[in-house]
Amino acid sequence: MGAQRANNNSASAGSIEDLDGFGMAVVREEGRWKCTPLTGGALTSLRTAEKELLELRSSGAVFGLLDVDEEFFVIVRPAPTGTRLLISDATAAIDYDIAADVLESLNIEIPDIDPDELDDVEPWEEGDLGVLADLGLPDAVLGVILAETDLYPDEQLAMVAQRCGFETELSAELDKLSSR
Repeated sequence: MGAQRANNNSASAGSIEDLDGFGMAVVREEGRWKCTPLTGGALTSLRTAEKELLELRSSGAVFGLLDVDEEFFVIVRPAPTGTRLLISDATAAIDYDIAADVLESLNIEIPDIDPDELDDVEPWEEGDLGVLADLGLPDAVLGVILAETDLYPDEQLAMVAQRCGFETELSAELDKLSSR
């Protein structure tokens, strides 16, 4: 992530087409997992991601996995008491609006790091490590996945999916997206 950061990846709502990665809604209802792609806007706007997830109106667990520009990931889990969030690399808030939105929602200041020095800074996560604990991913295990900073975000999210039990569903939807 930090070592994989490309120069000047600022991503605002006007440059959605320039972003790599994916947004995926994950729903668990009646013991079954279902993955559905989110729009490209979910990769640049936390509000958009939350809105799309809330529109699913499931009685089961609903959360979003956002692989933003193949640089970092965000887990978004709307709840009646407020959205639970986890970002894999807080330093991404320097370059990406959605990362800054996540930190703002978490009441955490954007790191004061010179953009030219980002490649020398080890990434760190911010947010709720227990965001998926009730679905089979204890916070300690998620912490181990996040510590694997040599992996790309999609590889880390595949580990999350494998641990929770929706790896097959996620893989199938990602295959559909890559064939478009």
